[in-house]
Amino acid sequence: MPMPAPPAPAPYAAPTVAVVGGGPAGLMAAETARAAGLQVDLYEAKGSVGRKFLIAGKGGLNLTHSDAFDAFAARYGERSQEIADWLRDFEADALRAWARGLGVETFVGTSGRVFPTDLKAAPLLRGWVRRLREQGVRFHVQHRWEGWTAAGALRFAGPGGDVLARADAVVLALGGGSWPQLGSDGAWTATLQARGIEVAPLRPSNCGFDIDWTPFLAQRFAGTPLKPVVAHWHDADGTARQRQGECVITATGIEGSLVYALSPMLREAIARDGHAVLHLDLLPGRDQDELAQRLGRPRGSRSLGEHLRRAAGIAGVHAALLHEVLDKAALADAARVARTLKRFPFRLLRARPIEEAISSAGGVRLEQLDRGLMLRALPGVFVAGEMLDWEAPTGGYLLTACFASGRRAARGVVNWLAAQAPR
Repeated sequence: MPMPAPPAPAPYAAPTVAVVGGGPAGLMAAETARAAGLQVDLYEAKGSVGRKFLIAGKGGLNLTHSDAFDAFAARYGERSQEIADWLRDFEADALRAWARGLGVETFVGTSGRVFPTDLKAAPLLRGWVRRLREQGVRFHVQHRWEGWTAAGALRFAGPGGDVLARADAVVLALGGGSWPQLGSDGAWTATLQARGIEVAPLRPSNCGFDIDWTPFLAQRFAGTPLKPVVAHWHDADGTARQRQGECVITATGIEGSLVYALSPMLREAIARDGHAVLHLDLLPGRDQDELAQRLGRPRGSRSLGEHLRRAAGIAGVHAALLHEVLDKAALADAARVARTLKRFPFRLLRARPIEEAISSAGGVRLEQLDRGLMLRALPGVFVAGEMLDWEAPTGGYLLTACFASGRRAARGVVNWLAAQAPR
């Protein structure tokens, strides 16, 4: 009697990856892990993914930047070396090619920034999520991560109550601390610190700053742009620097792209000295000596405001700003007025709250991670995106590094799981 055939082996089940957070870093991690054949479950606290991504694209989605690689990497300041490593796997050109694969063409604007041709974020996000679903990524919205159980399961607060989930590896991509209403509220910091993970305090980045304006200027000129202007400062080594850009007077102080770009330096100066002074050339097209000569002409019976306007074209917000920092005697000194306009001292008292910031600094220190972005203290747990301790100016640099970190973390998952497999 022939022996019965052995039972057929059970079909191989691919390892499961849980991605926690549905922003660009989390979605890219999910895509990369799924492409490697892993089962992927993506958990998002809100009712839909990519909410901050959509807000970022409200005025035109600045996807990346056309800077050459070295200049691009330098935008990440103290973390430029580490992030350059991520970008070598997925830099600006790769991001543009990826978008093209979703049917979204891009173009380079006059500032070097890269945008979708329709300037919108929603079509790209919709196409991306649709493709991820078709590829087999399982989405679980309204699942807020609350850490781990004692047995090591992921714990979520779901729409129907507590949800426990197990995975062979985890990618945390929960965002920083800005725009908490969109999901990135930084609540994860206490959870990781309780596990012994070192987390740098979350601080506002790409933010405005408070100035002690007089009620007149705050009420009359809030929302008034200053453009173009040129910022002047010295690096830590004493090297003189300058940058042209735009900013806006607000009811509480000043904000805008130029201020955002300098926010790390300004924030650190406030922490060190209690305030920071931002020097702006309010009239970059005007010569200081020529201004002084015009302002020094006899005033006659004209009021000071009329004299400033007729002699040198100084009016509106520029005239109001002079009254903020110069007394009556100084306003009568033509050379002093001209010098002030060419190096206006904005005295910044504090950064605006992190809830208002475009992004945040601080987070899981990169020294806690290996090259694949796995936490050394928590094997199998990877971290990506704004949860990590880095920052960048606006201009596409933030998004590009988020995408690149998601890709790096997912590849780290793939390599780690392969190393764990029985041989």
